[in-house]
This record gives sequence, C-alpha cells and structure tokens, in this order.
Amino acid sequence: MPRPTLDDIFDEPDEFGLLEVRLKPRGTRPPELERDASVVREVNNFYDLHGRLPSDDATDHDEMRLGTIWRGLVGRADPGVFADVDPNGLLEAAPGPAQEPAQARDWRDDPLEDEIPESLDDIFDEDEGEIPEAFTQIRNITPVAERHLPDHRAEFFPCPDFETFQPAFEELQADLEAGVREVTAISSREVIDVQEGSYFIRNGLLAYIAEKTEMTARGGKRDHRLRVIFSNGTESDPLISSFRKALASDPTARVVHRPGLGPLDPDWEADQLDLTGTIYVARSRSEQPAIAEVRDILLKIGVTTQDVHRRVADARNDPTFLLAPVDIVATYELRNLSRRKVEDLLHRFFDAARPRDLWITDRFGKRIFPREWFYVLPEHVSRAVKAIKDGTLHELRYDPETQRIVRRG
Repeated sequence: MPRPTLDDIFDEPDEFGLLEVRLKPRGTRPPELERDASVVREVNNFYDLHGRLPSDDATDHDEMRLGTIWRGLVGRADPGVFADVDPNGLLEAAPGPAQEPAQARDWRDDPLEDEIPESLDDIFDEDEGEIPEAFTQIRNITPVAERHLPDHRAEFFPCPDFETFQPAFEELQADLEAGVREVTAISSREVIDVQEGSYFIRNGLLAYIAEKTEMTARGGKRDHRLRVIFSNGTESDPLISSFRKALASDPTARVVHRPGLGPLDPDWEADQLDLTGTIYVARSRSEQPAIAEVRDILLKIGVTTQDVHRRVADARNDPTFLLAPVDIVATYELRNLSRRKVEDLLHRFFDAARPRDLWITDRFGKRIFPREWFYVLPEHVSRAVKAIKDGTLHELRYDPETQRIVRRG
C-alpha cells in the first residue's frame, strides 16, 4: 500500500481539532511595552492564585520583587494598551497616577541648613532627640571599692639583710665562672619550677628565691608570693605567676641548676639557706558573720623573712588572709632559728585548734581552705614561741578543751 501524501493527510477528517489554529489578535502596543505586558500577566496570575495583589513589603523575595515592579507600573501604564493581558482589570481598578514620592535622604547627604544646630543648647533642647535610659545608665559595674586592686606592687627595693645572702651570691658567681654550675636558657613555653633555694638569672642579675609563702589563689589559679633577692642588693616580692612571666619574656633569662643528682642527693639542698625571720600573729577584719563572730579567738600564725607589714599589705585580695585586711596582734623576732622549722613547729603544736570548717569563696566561686588560722589567744602563741626559744616545746601540748597549754602527762 503506497504511503499517504501530505495532501491525503490534510484531507482526512480532523476529529481532534489539531489543525484548528486560532491566531491571537495582534495588540496595538509597541514592542518596547512587551516587558510591561509580561508583568501585568504575571500579576494577574498571582491575583488568580492568591486573591490579592502582590505586596512590595512581603517577606517573600519573589512577591516583594513583583509588588515593587507593579507599584511602579500602575502609575504610568495605560489600561487600554494591556487589556488583552489584564483579564481581571487590575490596571483599570488601580488608583490613578500617584504623586511622585519625595526622594528619601541618605545619611551620606550633607545636612540642610535648618538642620544644623547653632549650639549645644539647641541639641539638648531637641524634644525628639531623647536618649533611651539604657544608653545613659551604667550597669553591672563593680564599684571601685570592691575591685581586685593590689595594695602594693612587686617593685624593687633595697634588701635590709643582704649581708645574709651576699656570701652565697659570691660563691655561686665563682662556680659559674669556673664551670662548676650549669645554666640553661628558658623557653617561652617552659613551665618553670620555682622553689625556695632556687637560683635564676634575670636581666643579667642572679636571683635567689628566699621565701615562698603558703599556697593561695589568684585569678582562679593556685599561686604563691615570693621573696626574691637579687645580687645587686635589691629584692622584690612578686607572685610566682608574675615571676614566671618575667623570666619567659627575658631572652637572657637562665635557670641555674641545683648541685647534686636529685632530691635524694645530700648536696641537692645546698643552696637553701636556713633563714631566720619574724613570727607574726594577725587578726582578721573580715565582715563575714562566720568570721566576725569569732574574730577575737581566730588568729593567723605565720612566719616570714620579709617585713611583716609588707607581707600583709595585700591581705584583702589574698585568700590566705580570708580576703580581708588584718591587724597585726604581735610579732616575735627569730634568732638563729630556721623560719621553715619554726613555722612547722607552731602549726603542728596548735593543730588541734585548727578550725576544720573554715573556708571562704574567692571571686571566681572557688572554695579556699586557709591552713594558718587557729582558735587560740595571743598569749598562747607567746607561750609557744618562748618554749621554742627555750627548747622546751616538746614538753608541752595545747589542750583545746580547756584552751590552755599544759605539760605532757
């Protein structure tokens, strides 16, 4: 059977109407308005779907874009030109061309002459320029009286008992020059072990750690205050953390290694001097009720090689002193007695009077348990100090029940 030609195909009945082509009437608008026509068509589709016109304030980006274009088109479009693409008559129902809105001023524009104030009075008299209260009131600021400010700085000052340390400095200097003692540089990331009796080189001077006080807490971290003697006859009392930072920042800083092979070597403690010092008895001026009510019988017993008043100068910032100023009740000078041994003797002698529940909370919420406070009277400490000097302390004991020093039975 021969294949049908195009004429045969077009002559067959068109039961599906495929060949019925309806040409749309050509509009009367010029080609440059076709873009506006597509906008009108798109807005009509939006209206059919949502039952409203697109808003130029919508959160949806597409609706906001279409609403912005439509708002600009309504003011200038002729409804008759777009009648074929506006079956809902949206352009016909829209209000007439609105007055061109005033151009909004930008912050970069120069101010108008009537906007420039002539004086400060004009600015403060401006009713519309009220500043919210939140901008003028300072909140959550620690009062000056409560700020963590030190009462003294770790400055260099003359060492009053330098003659005690001078022979040791001279001996060490001779050993260094002879190569008997070794030194090593300090790296910026090295954790430096600072102990009593240690020697360092800082800023070209030999530095001796004469005293390391009991553990305290600064900035939420454990710390100690030092007494550092320098070979030029000066001394300083920095915190151990500050001393470490000073060594790490000094490119010439060195560690002088101890003699001997380790802590079990008899020469390991050769650099540690048995320094004499001062026993001090202090009473807290804390206003905390738990401390204030027992203030008369709660005393701190400490021993220091430095000036006592300088030792307690920063008491209100030191958890060792219960974060409060103290009054010095009594002091006792030591003669030819080791500070460390005397301090250990006194603390063990009054251990039964040590308060087990005494603790304070530092500024970082950490609980601190000071160890040098005792429920005793000043005369008890005086009697114990006298017994140490006489060599009879081992014959006595402190009875917390009767609050008396009695002879051992």
